[in-house]
Amino acid sequence: MQQQDHRYQTYLQILREELVPAMGCTEPIAIAYGAAKAKELLGMVPEKVIVQASANIIKNVKSVIVPNTNGLKGIEAATSIGIIAGKPEKILEVISQVSEEEKKMTKKFMDSGCIKVEMADTPHTFDLIITMYYKQSYIKLRITDYHTNIVYIERNGAVIYDIGGVNAQKKGLTDRGLLNVKDIIDFADSVLIEDVRDILARQVQYNYAIAREGIQNNYGANIGKVLLKTYGNNVKNRAKAMAAAASDARMSGCELPVIVNSGSGNQGITASIPVIEYAKELNVTDDKLYRALVISNLITIHQKTRIGRLSAFCGAVCAGCASGTGIAYLYGGGYQEIAHTLVNSIAIVSGIVCDGAKPSCAAKIAASVDAGILGYHMYKEGQQFLCGDGIVAKGVENTIENMGRLGRNGMKETDKEIIRLMLDKTC
Repeated sequence: MQQQDHRYQTYLQILREELVPAMGCTEPIAIAYGAAKAKELLGMVPEKVIVQASANIIKNVKSVIVPNTNGLKGIEAATSIGIIAGKPEKILEVISQVSEEEKKMTKKFMDSGCIKVEMADTPHTFDLIITMYYKQSYIKLRITDYHTNIVYIERNGAVIYDIGGVNAQKKGLTDRGLLNVKDIIDFADSVLIEDVRDILARQVQYNYAIAREGIQNNYGANIGKVLLKTYGNNVKNRAKAMAAAASDARMSGCELPVIVNSGSGNQGITASIPVIEYAKELNVTDDKLYRALVISNLITIHQKTRIGRLSAFCGAVCAGCASGTGIAYLYGGGYQEIAHTLVNSIAIVSGIVCDGAKPSCAAKIAASVDAGILGYHMYKEGQQFLCGDGIVAKGVENTIENMGRLGRNGMKETDKEIIRLMLDKTC
């Protein structure tokens, strides 16, 4: 693929858009970002705040610790820290710089009772409306479809920003329609490393740092430590353990940033850490690692594009299966190895549900990475799942499309039931 090729420039731009830094689980961070931006527009700390969030946002905010809040959870915490300490110009790192005094003020503001949370009646799986009031003034701000996509701002009855009902591609994201496995491999083989070095070097640095933090300290359910203690220290187990440890740290409020993929830190971790771990084991060059990460990241995005940002389908599945393709590439695999690795791994773990962001995400990541690795070794041993085996179709693109239909359409009712269970249970 030549540098002047439209596909080359499109794939490069997709990587630039998707592989961005975030601190904390991205749904509460999106709320903090929206709250910080609305407060900036209002010009003062509000007296009253109404947060209307789609069910999937509520699901993903419920159980994770918001960083820099001394352990607070929930929409009220994310809103409060955004108002008190948020720096909207830092986007998904909006609450990365918070003083001890601001942490205390955040808790006080949250406990004041001035924040009201409502479930939004919306067709969008990702929809957030924040309205802030001070005396006779108010600001209403809406974020839709993805985490930083502000689509509407209203001040005191006057609309000051409205980009209308266009689709996500026209609202700032490059069209993902050109993505396919064959061209992704071609791009990875031919991309000038200088075009992707900064993007991918940062992913390696950030994501491996939080993985080490998760292994060395006590976070969540400590899935990574459990894996290393009980299953050994071979590369396959380290790949799973390090990815799980990074997620456990992130879900438990670790204040280190990660490089996300498809709007998700867990997916960014899962698409990268196993590939990095195998690259260390195989002692490959940085250039080879970066090309493998191009494959893993873009195949994750390719799968997630079919499903959507939020779903009842666990996004770690897409990233774990994609990590298997990056590992296959490190071993010298081409299109056949990568395509069969992906189909095999999708067939293994395509039923894992998303029941919100929380410590068990780390275990789901470990299972998904295991499937990605098994999918590769199945092919190397002459074994594969065939067309008609469940959702497996003829060819990798048709299998990806089937997985997308399952996650996008088939699991809509599953998603509703998961949300009802999460909101109804007592514990």
